[in-house]
Amino acid sequence: MISVCIATYNGEHYIREQLDSILCQLSEGDEVIISDDSSTDRTVEIIKSYNADNITLIEGQSFRSPVFNFEHALKHAKNEFIFLSDQDDIWEENKVSVMLQHLQDHDLVLSDALLVDAQGTELGTSFYSLNNSSSGLVKNLVKNSYIGCTMAFNRKILEHALPFPENTPMHDWWIGLIAELFGKVYFCKEPLVRYRRHETNASASAENSPYSLKEKIFMRVLLFVNLTKRWFRR
Repeated sequence: MISVCIATYNGEHYIREQLDSILCQLSEGDEVIISDDSSTDRTVEIIKSYNADNITLIEGQSFRSPVFNFEHALKHAKNEFIFLSDQDDIWEENKVSVMLQHLQDHDLVLSDALLVDAQGTELGTSFYSLNNSSSGLVKNLVKNSYIGCTMAFNRKILEHALPFPENTPMHDWWIGLIAELFGKVYFCKEPLVRYRRHETNASASAENSPYSLKEKIFMRVLLFVNLTKRWFRR
C-alpha cells in the first residue's frame, strides 16, 4: 500500500489534472495526503469536489514554505511506501507499478521526468539529461540530483528523515541525502512524470539557482552538519 503526499498552494490551474493522473493508479488501501498552505484560490474547493475516501485534505496550514508543508503531509502518511507529488505535474499511467517494482530492492527510487510547459507540451528534454542526475552522497551534496515529484521511498527512509531540520533548504534534497546515508538509492531512467515548468513553480529545479555562492556554500555546510547529527541519532 502507498501514501501519496502532496503539498498545495494556489494550484487551481493544475491540481485536477494531477489528481486524475494519480487516482487512477491507486488500489484499495492506498491514500493521498494533501497539506494545503492556506490557498486563496479554488485549490481546496477542487480537491473537496472529488469527495473521495482515499483523499485526506489538511486545510488551513500557514507554513508559507513548501518544505514544511511537505513535512506536514509526510507526518500523516500511514503506508509502507511514500510517493511525493507536486500539485502541477502529470504522472504517467505506469508510474506507480514501475516504482513499486524497483522499491522491492531499493529504499528510495527516482525516475526521470519529461519537461513540459504550462500547457503540457513537451519541451524536448528530460530532467536527468538537463541536470546530469546520478546517485552518490558527496556528488549530491555538491550538486543536488533529487527532485521530489519523481521520488518514492519506504518507511525506513521516512523515519530517518523526520523531523526536518529547521534550516532545511529543500525537502527532496534532504530526503535524498538521508537515503544515500541510510539506504539504497536507484535512479530509474524511464520518465514517469511530466514535469511542468511555469512562472509560478515553487522550486527552481533544472533552472539557474537564485542563490549567491556564499548562500550555496552555507546551505551545504548546514546539510552536512545536519546529516552528521542524524547519523549519530540513529
